Amino acid sequence: MKVCIASLLALVLAAQTKAQFIKIGPKAGANLVKIDGNSFKDAYNLGYYAGAFAELRLSSKWYLQPELLFNETQLAKSSDFRDIYRNVLRPDSIGKIRLQTLSIPLTLNWRLANVFSLSAGTQFSLALDRNENLLRNAGNTFSRGEMALLGGANLNLGKFRINGRYAVGLQNLNDIDNRDEWRSQTVQLGVGFVF
Repeated sequence: MKVCIASLLALVLAAQTKAQFIKIGPKAGANLVKIDGNSFKDAYNLGYYAGAFAELRLSSKWYLQPELLFNETQLAKSSDFRDIYRNVLRPDSIGKIRLQTLSIPLTLNWRLANVFSLSAGTQFSLALDRNENLLRNAGNTFSRGEMALLGGANLNLGKFRINGRYAVGLQNLNDIDNRDEWRSQTVQLGVGFVF
C-alpha cells in the first residue's frame, strides 16, 4: 500500500512539473449506489456527492484528474438483514442505513475530441463516522476503507464539465462478520466548473 501511495504521489508531482496548466474547481452530482449482498435490497439507492477536482495536463490528449469528494447515500436493507444479523444487533431498529464517505478518485483521462474524453482510474473511499473528527476517521482508514476501479466519460464545454462514471468496489465492506459479503457498485453523474 505504501508503494501505491508513493507511486501515486510521484505521478502527481511529475504531472505538475510537466503540466502546461492546472485547472481546479468544484463539482457536485448524484450517486446511484448498490451494495451487492443478501443484507441489502437489489436496487440502486439515490445519493449525492460534492467536492473539488483538478485537471493536470500531461499532453494535448492526456490529463490526470484527482478529486476529493464527500458522498452520502441512504441504503435500504432487505428482509434477509434481520435473519442474518438477528444476534449481532437490533435490526428492527434500522430501516435505512446512512453511508457517508470521503472518496479520493484519481483518473487518467484521454481527450478524444476537444469536448469529449474517456477516463479510467482508481478511487479510495473512507467511511466516515459522524461521532468522530476527520483525523480520527483518517486513523481508521485501512480498516474502514474501500478501493474501487472507475471508468467513465466527460464532456468539456469551455469551463463547464459534465461527467458520468461507473465504480465497482474491490473489497468486502462488511465489518460486522463474514456471514454476508457486501460489495459496492456506483453510477455517478455530475457537473463541475473549472477556474
